[in-house]
Amino acid sequence: MVVDRKKLIIEAATESFSLFGYKATTMDQVAKIANVGKGTIYTFFKNKEELFDEIITSLIQEMKMAAEAAMDKHASFYENASSSLYALLDFRKKHQLMSKLFHEEREMGTREVLEVMKKLEKVVVSYIKDIVQGAIDKGEIKPCNPEMTAFVMLKLYVSLIFDWEKDHEPLNKEEITHLFELYLFKGLSSS
Repeated sequence: MVVDRKKLIIEAATESFSLFGYKATTMDQVAKIANVGKGTIYTFFKNKEELFDEIITSLIQEMKMAAEAAMDKHASFYENASSSLYALLDFRKKHQLMSKLFHEEREMGTREVLEVMKKLEKVVVSYIKDIVQGAIDKGEIKPCNPEMTAFVMLKLYVSLIFDWEKDHEPLNKEEITHLFELYLFKGLSSS
């Protein structure tokens, strides 16, 4: 049986980052979890930052797959936007590494984690922007700035899923979808 050492290292690093966060993870911990010598890690990765970047790149691919799996080609823009955003944020909320990074970003402000979270946000906004642009092109929604609309959509979802829950009962998917529709798609106007 051939052991894929690089894969073992990535899995060990993911576990360490998930348990201890970026700042507290050391290459010694990763080597111990992977049951390899520290030098073995350096045959694949120059440093902790490069290893972290490899993990985040894979994580972004997983997030995109989760969002795409939530989409239905027969559904409306509103349904697909809501479903894909919910899938992305649900992934972020349930994935142990994402939860740890989100916490480290807010509590410690670790520079590398802030950069990664910014990168993730850009990827998500870009993904949503493409969905918004597609809806504009099909005439499903009014012409608008697709990037700004994607940004507002993401921030609303983040607020409803993470910020609201700090002091309130968590909202279920249907409540979030209803609020999303009310605030973004229908508006508050009674006319």
